[in-house]
Amino acid sequence: MNNLKELYTKSLKSKFFTDFSYKNIHQVPKITKIVITYGLGIKGAQNKAYFQKSIEDIRSITGQHPIITKAKKSIAGFKVREGMPIGLMVTLRKEKMYSFLERLIKLALPRTRDFRGVNRNSIDKHGNFTLGIPDQLVFPELQDDMLDQKYGFSVTIVTNSKDPKETYYLLKNLGLPF
Repeated sequence: MNNLKELYTKSLKSKFFTDFSYKNIHQVPKITKIVITYGLGIKGAQNKAYFQKSIEDIRSITGQHPIITKAKKSIAGFKVREGMPIGLMVTLRKEKMYSFLERLIKLALPRTRDFRGVNRNSIDKHGNFTLGIPDQLVFPELQDDMLDQKYGFSVTIVTNSKDPKETYYLLKNLGLPF
């Protein structure tokens, strides 16, 4: 069992019961999925080698093959045509989700340059947390000499809580540095 999942099941659930006075175990908020998105833009559509390298990088970071997102409609000003590949997306659940979250908290965020903690205001009104990673090099799976270009991506942690305070409490106790 993963360390974060073990922490959640053994101590955080009971801590939530005492602090928020829930009546049912199903009221305790939990992380349901983590969505990682990366927008390739026009570079990915025109340069196939860059596109394939981006797929390999996301696959090595997440351990799962990404879904290719395509443009819904044409925009002439950006030279985008309908159906062109413009991004990558990965949805992580269960064990892979907890494994990625642990690597994000314990390895990637401390390696981020000038990191002063994540912004608490990144939690939306539905209880989801979105974090922008400015550089993929913070993950130890990628070596600096292997990379052609640096790119950033966004990580969305989706919870089933209805309140941003509950999400903050959950993520803070899991070890996310606010």
